[in-house]
Amino acid sequence: MHRPRIALTLGDPAGIGPEIVAAAWARPEVHAWCRPLAVGPPRVLRRAVALRGTRAQVVEVDAPDQVDPSTDVIPCLACGPEDVDRVPAGSIDGRAGQAAYEAVVAAAGLALQRRIDAIATAPLHKEALYRAGHVYPGHTELLAELCGTRQFAMMLYLGPGEPLRSPAGLAVVHVTLHTALRQAVAVLSEDEVLAKCRLAHQFMQSLMGQTPRIGVCALNPHAGEGGLFGDEESRIIAPAVRRGQAEGLRLQGPLPADTLMVRARDGEFEAVVAMYHDQGHIAVKLLGMYRAVNVTLGLPIVRTSVAHGTAFDRAWQGCADEQSMVEAIRVAARLAGQLPLAGRP
Repeated sequence: MHRPRIALTLGDPAGIGPEIVAAAWARPEVHAWCRPLAVGPPRVLRRAVALRGTRAQVVEVDAPDQVDPSTDVIPCLACGPEDVDRVPAGSIDGRAGQAAYEAVVAAAGLALQRRIDAIATAPLHKEALYRAGHVYPGHTELLAELCGTRQFAMMLYLGPGEPLRSPAGLAVVHVTLHTALRQAVAVLSEDEVLAKCRLAHQFMQSLMGQTPRIGVCALNPHAGEGGLFGDEESRIIAPAVRRGQAEGLRLQGPLPADTLMVRARDGEFEAVVAMYHDQGHIAVKLLGMYRAVNVTLGLPIVRTSVAHGTAFDRAWQGCADEQSMVEAIRVAARLAGQLPLAGRP
């Protein structure tokens, strides 16, 4: 089986990113799925390898195919400020933000040039990114700009397995993302709701080979209770759902978000469209914090990520859980067309 080449960015060096990349690299199944390439400061990665005691050799490279990866050898494409390894653990520092930024830019460039097949990113810290002079709410918006993409979305994907009853897993796509809640309500539109429904449909159809069932969240409690608690359901969301249904999408909604997530868990839907960040994130992370994977939809490249942050309070203590990173790599390999949806080698 051809194994896709996947770039693993180290994220913010002050957080748990380097550690979870080092720990995931030591997992044999990762190498059965793909040919990984680390992207970030090599000295930081060497510290992470020593912390986890994996004894792998970090080899600095100039090109993705220069050194063959294995559990014992980590080819690392170097980027970031020279002194970034001096950034204290758990601190917000512009040098760390710059290193994270350069890793994403380098990996995206390789993917756009088709020199790699996918990207799996470790977490960056948004304030550190700002301190480095890069004003992006996060990976999603940065990658969209690098790829010249206007219609994109963040999706959290939870693969098959307990507690989900759907054999296809569950995808949650967000209409609005990294923005204040009052602004998310203000910018909500019929066209944006429909666009995110289409992206959810396209992703799950590519995985399932058939039309997915998609539940569309209401914005207000009790789906507005007939207009008593708000009219966004009747003005914005319901018209978008009707338009999607006319296009052949299997949409239901707007449905109260509290019960919709329970119905999705029980296998009634393969995808959910959430109206704002926490409406989708909280439910998915309760269902499977360390199995969930962040996927950016709408890009011309494959990009997945862990579904958690930099965890500064646990950084460089040797206790970070790498499972979400492993899942991000697996889903990236799957999206590159190499792996079955369910199961592990």
